[in-house]
Amino acid sequence: MGKISASGLLFDMDGVLVDSEDLMMESAKAALKEWGVNAVDDDFTEFIGAGEDRFVGGVAQKYGIKYELAMKDRAYAIYAERAPFSKIAFDGAGQTLRDLKSAGFRIGICSGADRVKVDVNLHLLGLDDTAVDVVVTGSDVTKNKPAPDIYKLGLERIGLPPEKCLVIEDSLNGIEAGLAAGIRVVAVSSSFSSEELLTKLSPVAVIGSVCELPLMLSHIPVD
Repeated sequence: MGKISASGLLFDMDGVLVDSEDLMMESAKAALKEWGVNAVDDDFTEFIGAGEDRFVGGVAQKYGIKYELAMKDRAYAIYAERAPFSKIAFDGAGQTLRDLKSAGFRIGICSGADRVKVDVNLHLLGLDDTAVDVVVTGSDVTKNKPAPDIYKLGLERIGLPPEKCLVIEDSLNGIEAGLAAGIRVVAVSSSFSSEELLTKLSPVAVIGSVCELPLMLSHIPVD
């Protein structure tokens, strides 16, 4: 396909920049077990991309257990312990963001996870505060994905209208959130197949890796 014009790029984190879904699921399973919940992998699928209150809490509720914030906190603690040994950063993802920023794009992270998890992932990507312009997390909004709140706040903080931005997302919940905020979405087929992404939603493109993004982008000046 031809080039896609944009000035701002709003990246989801998990499944886009880091291959963290399995690690988060295993961490959530370990945490929930401390509350007597013996969850299985399929329990988590519908909550991918909706933030850990739903990822952990939704599964707890499936088993008739009242959700407590302590469950999520415990899952994050386990995740932070295991992440440095798990090699979850996608190859080239951190450098791709640095290259895009150097090329003049405004870069935002818009993750449904809480800030504590986002900070762990940024460290693993080799990124610091100078590598991105904006960070918005599930800690900053009342309604998480698939509600559009995270991406609307991302637009506000990055200072650009929706037509000058792209959302880069991997999950159905995240793509729905980006589209609901009025932003075009480039989907990454890391969590769901290209066919499923295109059948259920309407991204402008589907790519296999975030490293493919620079080849399809053209920069437009910001007024």
